[in-house]
Amino acid sequence: MKYLPSSDEERRQLGAAGTALGLGCSIVTSIILWVVGGILLDKWLDTAPIFTLIGIALGLVTAGYQLYELAQVGQKESKPGPVTRQIQKLPGSRRK
Repeated sequence: MKYLPSSDEERRQLGAAGTALGLGCSIVTSIILWVVGGILLDKWLDTAPIFTLIGIALGLVTAGYQLYELAQVGQKESKPGPVTRQIQKLPGSRRK
């Protein structure tokens, strides 16, 4: 059985939940990719945790940037970045 939202408010809430889920997956994926990349480089180059620590730092910076862009979505004077460009193309987006 398929659920269909009955009001515009429900549609907006479901859209916001979908956007948040997508962003959450994007943040987790970016952190995992940077950390795993650092671990693999450490194993390949036989270095201590140097590249793992660099991967952790880059993953956290990437996640922080994604959260910063999400915080800028509602502000009219800010231009969309690479992360939020797709969010603003969604049908329910207020700012075009």
